[in-house]
Amino acid sequence: MRKTIIRHDPENVSHAGQTWLDLDRLARIEFTSEETAHPVEAALVPGRGAGWRAEQPGEQTIRLIFEQPMTLGLIHLRFDELEQARTQEFALRWLAEGGEHHREIVRQQYTFSPPGMTKEIEDYRVELSGVTELELRIVPDISGGNALATLTQMSLA
Repeated sequence: MRKTIIRHDPENVSHAGQTWLDLDRLARIEFTSEETAHPVEAALVPGRGAGWRAEQPGEQTIRLIFEQPMTLGLIHLRFDELEQARTQEFALRWLAEGGEHHREIVRQQYTFSPPGMTKEIEDYRVELSGVTELELRIVPDISGGNALATLTQMSLA
């Protein structure tokens, strides 16, 4: 049995001096939709904007396909919602080199309640080798409302 321990401790994860992967150079991106003013690269490449937003409501997928198998030790996600109260669910999955099925890293729900709770920041310490794909699926409103999925930042190291 292959097992991987992930530590979830956002309070104690420091990004100081962290060298993030250059996703613009290392990966091809597949996604279900994007709003023109908030393209997917705005969440994946520093300095490209204020994050990604889907063009239509409902479940959305962002998939990174790496040119070469990667080793990942840290996954940083940030979601912001300043307008609409909602409960979002996301699932993060990966595909190993030569693998046929994605493996789930984490599945989580979070409730946004503007103006109070407007952001979700998640840091996951992982030990993943031979990663050929990383997939983020977002259900922006588990009650089926018309919220748009957003991702402010995704960084990998």
